[in-house]
Amino acid sequence: MADGRLIDTVAWVRIEGGRILCARPRGKDVFYIPGGKREGAETDLQTLVREIEEELTVALRPETVAHVGTYQAVHEPTIGLVVRMSCYTADYHGTLAASSEIEEMAWFSYADRALVPPVDQLLFDDLVDAGRLS
Repeated sequence: MADGRLIDTVAWVRIEGGRILCARPRGKDVFYIPGGKREGAETDLQTLVREIEEELTVALRPETVAHVGTYQAVHEPTIGLVVRMSCYTADYHGTLAASSEIEEMAWFSYADRALVPPVDQLLFDDLVDAGRLS
């Protein structure tokens, strides 16, 4: 029976050369758009900055953050789990590197769409329609 749970997340959309940055957490076999869930009363910006520093060891430049879109999709139909993902672009300082919680980083094109969860696939669709993803 579905319990209607919602996971509210934020994600960093980093596109270079027509490819989007994705990350695979340790112990998982799926890639995600980098980001995560808010802690307490964090704003989207606070969550985004904290999560990206934790996952990819870079500091986002808050003054460059721009909303790309918000997407929502069923993640686990059997339990009614839905993920909402608010997506932002931003410039950064530092060198991208996988942290202790991230096993692997990869640059995905639209051809890799099937390797990401349903909510991420909606972002991929919008980015390819906008000519930003190859």
